[in-house]
Amino acid sequence: MSSIPYSYPISIEPADIDFMGHVNNASYLKWVQAAVISHWQRLAPTEAVTTHLWVALKHEITYRKPAFLEDDVIATVLLRKVEGARAFYDTIIKRGEDILAEVTSSWCCLDANTKRPARLARSVIERFLPRPD
Repeated sequence: MSSIPYSYPISIEPADIDFMGHVNNASYLKWVQAAVISHWQRLAPTEAVTTHLWVALKHEITYRKPAFLEDDVIATVLLRKVEGARAFYDTIIKRGEDILAEVTSSWCCLDANTKRPARLARSVIERFLPRPD
């Protein structure tokens, strides 16, 4: 199974800029979290969005090039797999053709009421990872 790439436009704010004049590394983490949650909210059924929450378990970020205030930046999110209550993502942050950062992350799905790990229904997962015909 393979997922369809999801593009998330990033708005660089003055608060993202550090003492060196480029985007602070912590902002990339904020962007990845926003992109993955947007991906979930855009593709999941409304009922699943209201009954499930996602928390990040781990992020590994490789920084390639700096980003600046005026840059047009896009995060492309790709869901690699879902195992139990965990989801594994790759996110590429780009300015045009330039890769600024590559991120692998793992997330845990929680039941919105109990805040305990929750598995997603196969029908929900297939919205993200369609089965080959």
